[in-house]
Amino acid sequence: MSLSLGHSVPEFTLEATSGRTITENDLKNQYTILYFYPKDSTPGCTTEGNDFNARLQDFKNLDCQILGVSMDSMKRHDNFKTKQGFNFDLISDPEAILCNLFGTYQLKKNFGKEYMGIVRSTFLIDPSGKIISEWREVKVKQHAETLLTLLKALRSA
Repeated sequence: MSLSLGHSVPEFTLEATSGRTITENDLKNQYTILYFYPKDSTPGCTTEGNDFNARLQDFKNLDCQILGVSMDSMKRHDNFKTKQGFNFDLISDPEAILCNLFGTYQLKKNFGKEYMGIVRSTFLIDPSGKIISEWREVKVKQHAETLLTLLKALRSA
């Protein structure tokens, strides 16, 4: 079973960039975009991260933080974040703890080969820690802009 709309994020503790340890409590008291991506330094993941980073101040102005999640090591995350100049943190989930909670670690197929991996997915979590929107099998193009538009609508409602 994976988390879905209306569920609160349960307890977890994982390492993140900037020397942070992220827990479920870090997803409260503001909106959070938690986005899961397959692998650091690949074209789609780089584009997605850069799209969020380019709009980061707009998200912050709407009281929303961005956190990226993949199964990459802290060393890979630190290198990726530094190289791309991301001003948000990346969570390292090598044991797929968060990925399994959110149901993003799944059987994938590529060129006839089956393997387990992260399905690109994004979750919007409200200040109480509840999932209020989800996107699965995300297409990178315009995704950050779509989230920003939704958040603006929520904040003005």
